[in-house]
Amino acid sequence: MATDDKTIADFGEQWTRYVDNSGFYGSTDLLADYIEPLFPVQNLVGLKIGDIGSGSGRIVRMLLEAGAAHVVAVEPSDAFDVLKSNTADRSNDVTLIHGTGDQLKVETPLDLVVSLGVLHHIVDPASTVRAARAALGPGGKMLVWLYGKEGNEAYLAIAEPIRIITKNLPHWALSAICYLADAILRAYIGLCRLFPLPMRGYLQGVYGKLAPDKRRLVIYDQLNPAYAKYYTEAEAIALLEANGFKDVQTHWRHGYSWTVIGDAP
Repeated sequence: MATDDKTIADFGEQWTRYVDNSGFYGSTDLLADYIEPLFPVQNLVGLKIGDIGSGSGRIVRMLLEAGAAHVVAVEPSDAFDVLKSNTADRSNDVTLIHGTGDQLKVETPLDLVVSLGVLHHIVDPASTVRAARAALGPGGKMLVWLYGKEGNEAYLAIAEPIRIITKNLPHWALSAICYLADAILRAYIGLCRLFPLPMRGYLQGVYGKLAPDKRRLVIYDQLNPAYAKYYTEAEAIALLEANGFKDVQTHWRHGYSWTVIGDAP
């Protein structure tokens, strides 16, 4: 099985098991944390938006609750049925595409395309970024969130060897590891209150605000996928610039990841 196909299958299994997006995990407050300051959340009001890699519909719901007029949601995995169910009450405001990101096609140009936590799981995301560019009208924007290489050196030294094992584990075994990892991280958060440790801002301001099951899901999301790339800032900028976007800007989110936005000419 090709790496991208394996990653899609992994996420399909993940999002058909974890279907609930309640609480802070699915809030507009967390959406703002992803996209600001590059794109103020209040600017979503009235926009037609594409969401690449919609999973169980978490980002779709966030966008709608922030005031988006319509969302085109693209999801290739078996979680498509979960996405459909989780957005059923807003079906008039959502168009669903069961396909990969490069299959995003619209009749009316979009104002914004977002892909939060998705492109770093695609081996070669260039065609997906080009599809986003083609779906946007003049002056439209693409906004993505990517794992960062900068600030993650210590984490990757530990996590990458672990992922060699965990990405091949059955669900029950990986779930058990997530319970253990969450206990370790909660102890680490306690130390962060006393010392300026790495990722202190993220762990206290985001991870620590999540319900226990959502914290374990965040860990699962890190350890499960077949492929994950950690982008340097230069690579993140080049991904958009090389595929049709200009005036690309970045924000170093919590010192460990990149939010990136570019304009469609």
